[in-house]
Amino acid sequence: MEWYMVMLLILGPLLLLMALGLPVAFAFLSVNIVGAYILMGGTSGFSQVVLNTVDALTSFTLVPIALFMIMGEVMFQSRIAVDLMDTLDKWFGKVRGRLALMAVGGGVLFSTLTGNSMGSIALLGSSLTPEMEKRGYKKPMSLGPILGSSGLAIMIPPSSLAVVLGVIGELSIGRILIGIIVPGLLMAVLYVTYIMGRCILQPHIAPVFDVPPVPLGEKLQATMTNIMPLTIVVFAVVGVIFLGLATPSEAAATGALATLLLAALRRRLTWTVFSKSIFSSANISVMVLLIVSGAVTFSQLLAFTGATYGMIDAVLSLELGGHMIVFMMIMMVVLLGMFMGPLPIMLITLPIFVPLVINLGFDPIWFAALYLVAIETGATSPPFGAALFVMKAVAPPSTTMRDIYGAAIPFIICDLIAILILFMIPELVTVPVDLMFR
Repeated sequence: MEWYMVMLLILGPLLLLMALGLPVAFAFLSVNIVGAYILMGGTSGFSQVVLNTVDALTSFTLVPIALFMIMGEVMFQSRIAVDLMDTLDKWFGKVRGRLALMAVGGGVLFSTLTGNSMGSIALLGSSLTPEMEKRGYKKPMSLGPILGSSGLAIMIPPSSLAVVLGVIGELSIGRILIGIIVPGLLMAVLYVTYIMGRCILQPHIAPVFDVPPVPLGEKLQATMTNIMPLTIVVFAVVGVIFLGLATPSEAAATGALATLLLAALRRRLTWTVFSKSIFSSANISVMVLLIVSGAVTFSQLLAFTGATYGMIDAVLSLELGGHMIVFMMIMMVVLLGMFMGPLPIMLITLPIFVPLVINLGFDPIWFAALYLVAIETGATSPPFGAALFVMKAVAPPSTTMRDIYGAAIPFIICDLIAILILFMIPELVTVPVDLMFR
């Protein structure tokens, strides 16, 4: 059987099941079972599916997913994240667009603490959006910065999707976590530049309003109380990896422990906070692990049938440059993000894309950073980007999906500019990684 027929036989039913609304994990499980029976020798293929699933779920590299989830839930449930926003509010003062800039600053800081983009939207959207509209901010400036900055949780460690990418693509998770730091900060700089530029050109979009002056001593005290202790959590995750003291899995454990200790020192680690955090993180982690196990088996099924290698040979035979092929793959991820969630996209495309990128001779870590930016872009892209619907759920009742779509577009353009910059200057990804792992 030709490789494209195998690819159609496997991908077609998978996409159909997803379109019918079957949960992603069960869609992969169904396709894996039927595919194993047809393509791997009947009932003997079932044993291989079971072995692959067990191997995937018992992989130590998946541990950071659950631990990063615990970090994020503890931060939100203990309201440490709320204290962080209050401190930022004191520092921004009467700066034009201060609440929009707070959204970006909060998004960056939350990213280094939680790695949870949807949680970031929920917190920032519910706390900042009503205040913005009360102060006369127009929809593009009250909704857009929150949508854009929340996606930074994908790009700044700890990032659960970076771990998933490393597992599915069989790449170094530590290298990916280091490689995405500069791209994440680049995106934040582009967001701030856009906000400040638009506020200058269209002052009415973010009116200046009187803010009670806060003494410098109070600002410094709030910073020492609410922000400086968080540097311990950041060091416990990113710093220990930079210094070579821990693997990503160990760093996730030290980060989770540091977050729990910080909540305890603030006398916020009550039984209610702890139980809610563990229960919520367990729910999400189980869902992600089931999906990942199905994806690993799926990628092995593609490899066993020769479909992956057939596609690689077909693409390599095209009269296109390697850079053009990679760019087309990244744009495909952005387009898929308009209709699908991040995890299904990763699970369908990575088993095909990563071997192809390696065969073309490109650095897979550079590609991973580009891929994650594209995933983040897709998550905020109309019509069905997941972040858009979370924003709708927490926005004021008068907010329409049209408002949200319009607010997201400028930040999608910022993301596309970031992709172009990273595409043209791969050293932004590769140099930090080489310095860390030389």
